[in-house]
Amino acid sequence: MDTITTLSATELSASIHSRRLSCSQVMEAFLTRIAEVNPRINAVVSLRDADELMREAAAADRELDDGRSRGFLHGMPFAIKDLSEAKGIRCTYGSAVTSDFVPDFDDIHVARIRAGGAIIIGKTNVPEKGLGSHTYNPIFGVTRNPYDLTKSAGGSSGGAAAALAARMLPLADGSDMMGSLRNPAAFNNVIGFRPTYGRIASLETELYLGQLSTNGPMGRTVADVAALLDIQAGYDFRDPMSLPKVDFSRIKPLDSNGLRIGWLADYDGYLSFEPGVLALCEAALEPFRTLGATVEAVDPGFDMDRLWHGWRTMRHFLVSNGNASDYADPAKRALMKPELIWEIENGQDLTAREVHAASMIRSDWYRHILTLFERYDFLILPSAQVFPFDAALHWPAEIAGRTMDTYHRWMEVVIGPSMAGLPVAAIPAGFSQNGLPTGIQIIGPPRADRRVLEMAAAYEQATDWLARAPAI
Repeated sequence: MDTITTLSATELSASIHSRRLSCSQVMEAFLTRIAEVNPRINAVVSLRDADELMREAAAADRELDDGRSRGFLHGMPFAIKDLSEAKGIRCTYGSAVTSDFVPDFDDIHVARIRAGGAIIIGKTNVPEKGLGSHTYNPIFGVTRNPYDLTKSAGGSSGGAAAALAARMLPLADGSDMMGSLRNPAAFNNVIGFRPTYGRIASLETELYLGQLSTNGPMGRTVADVAALLDIQAGYDFRDPMSLPKVDFSRIKPLDSNGLRIGWLADYDGYLSFEPGVLALCEAALEPFRTLGATVEAVDPGFDMDRLWHGWRTMRHFLVSNGNASDYADPAKRALMKPELIWEIENGQDLTAREVHAASMIRSDWYRHILTLFERYDFLILPSAQVFPFDAALHWPAEIAGRTMDTYHRWMEVVIGPSMAGLPVAAIPAGFSQNGLPTGIQIIGPPRADRRVLEMAAAYEQATDWLARAPAI
């Protein structure tokens, strides 16, 4: 049973389809693993009835007996991030306001995961309304880091990343507005991929103005992440921003000889880092040089505080409008965490001129980043500014003596790719002296999702971080 849960999703799919493993054996192994370790980690929530799941696994076996496979995920257990809707499964969004919501529909990417053969076993834990890169909420509590149960698993895809690291899931979905696929990947020594905006269609209520958050895949190997992206991605007429289908199957390591990589580091001293984080990320650049790439430090060449101002304005605007009706109800407002109220109240009085000015900052940043890609094939940044921190904290109040003036300032390193809508692979970069993971972001030009994954595969081949697992 332990061996089954350590297999990569690619190995698991091959074993199921060759009949070396039955879907029933796989389901039993993962449910046993969840029973063993989830009480200490709290990553998987709203877990469905085990007998019902075993019946669905047996049905998946009968389909294979009849020569029918629904795809790569056939018979695999899968838990959906609790910010996405899965038909018939409680979807709380980590909020007491919506704690009893049971959708009668699947979000688009969830429907594709289900159609690809996955058996949806439940959800993965999130922060309240997905706000903050630390997974805790009043419904399910805190998700803990498998590498140190006293530490944060990150967020907002913290439950997904922790479940992957603890071998409770073979694959996971996540979403990313402000590093929510990238921060937990760094904190849990797994991979998170933020695709180009529009790569994965979604059932957003407002269709045009968002363009900051996107769903994406997480996994323990690049091949697994690419296989899930291949299932999730593609055009859907219900999402006017969605992009045509691209083949992400059979990813191969990129020939890196002669490639040019720009290392953005701390933005020439603009960002603060916990001691040890930047050094590990700089050491993680060496495999790229070994592969034949040229790596050089590059100044961002942009007013990064101006970018932060644009980011805050856009985020206030989107969060405020997305939660305005609940905030207007005093009973519901009383159930909201202070950070959510802060976002809403800062967004309420924004003028159209201020929102347009923020969008212009974003536009200027996009045009500027294109000039960097004229000089470099990829850009690299750390994935987080701190190591996993005390799970009892709500967020780091200071980094290296510098006070963080908002609940999310400590994750400022992730906003650049979000504001430009770029594809980013967050991949491990090693461990601190205390055994805590961190990671780097491999950032590609617009819509170069496959090439970013191929670069990540080359890096994966040259390192051994992903072979490590937590001793829980």
